[in-house]
Amino acid sequence: MRARLTLLVAATTVLVLLAFLVPLALLVRQVAADRALSRADDVVQSIVPLAGAGDTDGLRLTVSAQPVPVTVFLPDGSVLGAPAAPTAAVRLAAARREALTVITDDGQELVVPVLGAAGVTVIRTVVTDAELTRGVTRAWATLAGLGAALVLLGLFVADRLARAIIAPITQLSAVSLRLAGAELTARADPAGPPELREVAGALNHLAARIQELLATERERVADLSHRLRTPLTALRLEAESLRDPEESARVAAAADEVARVVTAVIRQARRAGAPAATCDATAVATDRVAFWAVLAEDTGRDVRRDLPSGPVPVAVAADDLAAALDALLGNVFAHTPDGTPLAVTLAARQGGGAVLTVADRGPGFPSGGAARRGASGGDSTGLGLDIARQVAAVFEINPPGSGGAVVRLEIAGP
Repeated sequence: MRARLTLLVAATTVLVLLAFLVPLALLVRQVAADRALSRADDVVQSIVPLAGAGDTDGLRLTVSAQPVPVTVFLPDGSVLGAPAAPTAAVRLAAARREALTVITDDGQELVVPVLGAAGVTVIRTVVTDAELTRGVTRAWATLAGLGAALVLLGLFVADRLARAIIAPITQLSAVSLRLAGAELTARADPAGPPELREVAGALNHLAARIQELLATERERVADLSHRLRTPLTALRLEAESLRDPEESARVAAAADEVARVVTAVIRQARRAGAPAATCDATAVATDRVAFWAVLAEDTGRDVRRDLPSGPVPVAVAADDLAAALDALLGNVFAHTPDGTPLAVTLAARQGGGAVLTVADRGPGFPSGGAARRGASGGDSTGLGLDIARQVAAVFEINPPGSGGAVVRLEIAGP
């Protein structure tokens, strides 16, 4: 936009200068020609009285003293001044007895007949093209320099003006990008024309409104999650009342796990705007696989785990990574028959981070976009894969019909 504004001003300036300088240049050339012709006419008019009086000696002296070449054709055929043969203009002027100005190859020829006692005397002078255009080139160069200076001045002013207009727009764009990057505290400084100040104010109002809506939504999620604590407490009390100690322990453990997930949801809802969290992917994967291994044993599933022996740091909160892995493993148990083997693989990612893979030998993914949020091939909410996708820098699933299901997550490093 800055370049376009500068180009527009430059084009306008050039057009105005052309409309002004071209007629002025033509006028300068015409004035120079008129001045040269007027000077030559003055010379000729100064000789006319002597030619009419027939004073040959005085006429010879006057002609020889002129600054321009002058030729006088006397009635007796003799020639005074600059030697020249009688031209057609000289003969025509003598015959018609009237002054003539004739354009020739050398310039313009001025011929003035003078009627005297001895006959017609013709005074002739030639104004060359050099005389007609004397000073014109210098004047044109001055006009061209003035035009170029005005164009440069116009470009400078246009650039300053464009920068003053573009700077607020650039700031608005930067603030918009920061807001798109979840930096909701970004605000625009109202500046520039009234329209841009109004846009900046609207953008600031939008950012504040988004903050309010997100804060309200986070509180609603936290409140909803907190409400689950009451039935969980009742469930835990029911578990403690069971007579079978093993059954009581199993139900209590399940209730504790649900309580852990609820606590993680509350923390996640209130963590918005906090610094990016990190965790050890090895520790999280080891804990969650161990949890699901108990259920796998009850359903006759073989669990193969390939986990690093050392820590693998990732730029994801432990609760979020645990929720993603729980969603993937939960899908395996929910959508594959009992006895279907599964594998969990975790490896360090080149350049930092980790690669987490969950695979099973079940029927695989159904066609129709299973990875899309809310899409499900079975009786579920269709949110599991989307929860896993949110923690991954790269999310991949094998295509439907390829035999089993494989989900691969590339998680960024801290």
